[in-house]
Amino acid sequence: MATAGTASPGGDDVSRLTDAQRALRVQILATEHWSLLASRSTTQSEVLTRIAIFLTLVSAGVFSLGVLGNATGFRGWFAGVAIGVLLLLSLLGAMTQLRVLNTAHEDLAYVLAMNRLRGAYVDLDPGVERYLVMSPADDGRTYYPFASRDRTQALASSMVLILVVESVLVGTLCGSVVRAATGSVGWAVGVGVVVAVAHCGILLLRGYRGYRAVWRVHVPLRRSA
Repeated sequence: MATAGTASPGGDDVSRLTDAQRALRVQILATEHWSLLASRSTTQSEVLTRIAIFLTLVSAGVFSLGVLGNATGFRGWFAGVAIGVLLLLSLLGAMTQLRVLNTAHEDLAYVLAMNRLRGAYVDLDPGVERYLVMSPADDGRTYYPFASRDRTQALASSMVLILVVESVLVGTLCGSVVRAATGSVGWAVGVGVVVAVAHCGILLLRGYRGYRAVWRVHVPLRRSA
C-alpha cells in the first residue's frame, strides 16, 4: 500500500501532487471507471442476449425435428432436413461460442482495469483501502475475493454451458451424417459421442490458452498480499 511521501507501484510519486492536481486526477479516474463499467455492462448484456437467442433457436429446432419425425416416421426426406437444421444450429453455435470466448477475455481486461483504478484511488488516499471489498491489486484476485478459486468457477460459467450445448449439436450432426450414409445406428452413436467429446475438449483447451495468454502479456502494477 502506498503511503504519503512514497511512490505508487507504477512509479508515480503522488505525494508531490497539489490538491488541485489530486482532484483532477480523481475526476479523470472516476470518468474512466464509469466508462469501464458501462462498457462491461453493455458487453455482458449483448452476449447474454446472444446466448438466449441461440438456446431459443436450439429449442425450436429440436422441437421442429421432433414434429417432422413424427409426421414422416423418421424416414424419407427427414434425414436431409435434420442434417440441414443441425448444420445451421451448429454454425450459429460456433459463432455464439466465439463471441462468448471473446467476451470472457474482454471481461477479464475490464476487471483488471478497474482493479488498477482502485489501486490509483488507494495511492491518492491510502486510508480508503480498508473500505474496499474488491481488490485494488490488478492481478485477478477480484474474480473471487472471498475464497480461493476452484474448478467450479469455470464449470458453472456461461462459456462452458454454451460449449457443452455446441459440442452436443456438432456430435449429433456428425452422427446424423453417418446414420444417413451407412444406415448403422451403432456407428452413428459412436461417432457422435467421440466428436462431441473431442470438440468439447478442444474448445476447453482453446479457452484456457486464451486465458493464459492474457496473463502472459499483462504486467500487474500492484499484487495481492
